[in-house]
Amino acid sequence: MGWQCAGLRWPDERGGPVLGWHKGPRTRGSALAYGTELGFRASGARTCVGARGNACPVAAPVPERSTGARCAECGRLDRAHSVAADTIPDDPRTYRVYLAWFGAGMVKVGITAEERGAARLREQGAVVFSWLGRGPLMAARRAEEVLRAALGVPDRIPYARKRAVRLDLPDPAERAAEVAELYGRAVALEGRGWPEALERLPCEAVDHAGIFGLSAMDPPGGAVRAVTGLLDGGAVAGRLVAAAGPDLHLDAGADGIVVVDTRLMTGWSLEAADEGAGVSVPTVVVGGEAVQSGLF
Repeated sequence: MGWQCAGLRWPDERGGPVLGWHKGPRTRGSALAYGTELGFRASGARTCVGARGNACPVAAPVPERSTGARCAECGRLDRAHSVAADTIPDDPRTYRVYLAWFGAGMVKVGITAEERGAARLREQGAVVFSWLGRGPLMAARRAEEVLRAALGVPDRIPYARKRAVRLDLPDPAERAAEVAELYGRAVALEGRGWPEALERLPCEAVDHAGIFGLSAMDPPGGAVRAVTGLLDGGAVAGRLVAAAGPDLHLDAGADGIVVVDTRLMTGWSLEAADEGAGVSVPTVVVGGEAVQSGLF
């Protein structure tokens, strides 16, 4: 088995995106630079990536549109020790509660292990975020539930919606002001359900537009399209102009701006594609069918 794509990583808040690769338990990364050419071609069939460093015992096929790239059995194994799935309530680590802003009127609340820093926010494609508090896992989880109910903000947002609003961002001051306003409403809940074990953290709106390359990305002249799935022999090639969360934004010349969710690349055997190969995989206009159907 050759090296398989493991999706986009954001290991350093001062650095750029890194495309991850794995081969069994071995991992490596390829740093990406905006303005450079990037192209790949899928070959063979897409197979399950396994779970927790273990290969799928049957190399089960997975659907081209799946962003998980795991069969049902490996998916269960992966969730068996997951904070998101509430399977480790006795986790002794310190957790942080955050507000993540993706676009005008689109904010969510969530938690992440303190040791991870803001990596989780970059992985989700949060354009701006602020910490709210820190403390034990169950206190952080309780605060997340209280905030979600009291403020009317979700803990999950379909990725197609994040991608669509990212193309038309207000200026940095407006972004920071929206986060600060919601932060003020959140801390006003202290004494009304805010867990005593959770230490409140000051408001500091951290803007990721620069590290994502969104600040320098020219407004698209035509429709932006998103890849909906790869196929055997299908290619995607272009100049990398931005990246956010799991997404790569490529200027594909005559094909315009094409967004590739790198989670769709996992499980495929990938080969380099020549510059100018264009896009020969299914796509959909960003903000149209993808938003309505909940793709990505």
